[in-house]
Amino acid sequence: MAVTKVAITIDSSLLAELDQLVAQHVFTNRSKAIQEALTDKLARMRRQRLARESAKLSIADEQSMAEESFQQDMEQWPAY
Repeated sequence: MAVTKVAITIDSSLLAELDQLVAQHVFTNRSKAIQEALTDKLARMRRQRLARESAKLSIADEQSMAEESFQQDMEQWPAY
C-alpha cells in the first residue's frame, strides 16, 4: 500500500495524550495511531450511512419483493 506524508494541526493536549499512548506502547508511533483512528472513524461513518439508508427501506415492500421472488423460484422447481 502506498503511503503519503501529510502535515496536520492538532491540539497540544490531544497530542500529549497521543504521545502518552505511544509511550505506553499502545501504538508504535504517532502515525500509526492517527492512521488507526482515521480508519476507525471512516468505518463508523460508512456504517452510519448504511444504517441511515437501510432505515429508509419499507419493511412491507421488502417482504413483498422477497415473497414474490420466492414464489417465482418455487414455480421454476420441478415437481417431485
